[in-house]
Amino acid sequence: MAIEELSSPVCGGGVARNATEGGAASAAIARSWIGTPYVHQASVKGAGCDCLGLLRGVWRELNGKEPELPPPYSPDWAEATRRETLYAALARNLDEIDPQHLAPGDVALFRMVRGGPAKHCGIIARAPDGTFTMIHARQRRCVMEEALSAPWRSKLAFAFRL
Repeated sequence: MAIEELSSPVCGGGVARNATEGGAASAAIARSWIGTPYVHQASVKGAGCDCLGLLRGVWRELNGKEPELPPPYSPDWAEATRRETLYAALARNLDEIDPQHLAPGDVALFRMVRGGPAKHCGIIARAPDGTFTMIHARQRRCVMEEALSAPWRSKLAFAFRL
């Protein structure tokens, strides 16, 4: 399945699921967070979250209690440790899939620096025109939905089924 592009981003107001069963629900919940301001380490819809906080919030709405809570982390945690901490946590709690088989509701994990650890995540959705998008918390911005464009695809490192 090819991943296609959409228009520019806009800020607006461990239970395994298959792509069709839980994907629509996960994407809809993530969309309900759009407009939530970026706040490092937070996870409160409408008040603030970072990319992991968005994923944690979607998990809670789907499954209840989180399987584990993240330890405190600094904005440069991945660069400082050089470890795949976020990948390891997602792998403990979600089913890893081939990134080429992304579907709505899946979690995409990105390397923000070539050769660095994967440290940014988003939830895959589908636009009305059928193209893939991702919903994620952008630093210094908010939770937004934007195209899963070529620059983002080039940073895609891992994928998980939520």
